[in-house]
Amino acid sequence: MAASTTAFPLAVSAPPASMDTVRVNRRRRISPEAGHALEKLGHAIEYLTDEFVHNGGSFSADNEQLEAVQLLMAVNRQIYYSCPEVPSLSERFRMLLHLPLF
Repeated sequence: MAASTTAFPLAVSAPPASMDTVRVNRRRRISPEAGHALEKLGHAIEYLTDEFVHNGGSFSADNEQLEAVQLLMAVNRQIYYSCPEVPSLSERFRMLLHLPLF
């Protein structure tokens, strides 16, 4: 089986998503590459958290497993929020009629 690569470079430290620029509950147009990356990251996060719970890990500030999960979650958010938002029905209607958006 050939190795798969994604078009997304994984950052060592992904900044947390700012709620000022992110609109909640908006659909996003996820490319096949982004979908594949999100799927792989989701599996890795699930595996690490299951392993953490199974081993009876403790929550501490310097736990490497928790830091790894937080890093993967930050990269997951970074990829997801880099995908373009799908315009709502009202936004598409306004664009069609050349009306100003809110």
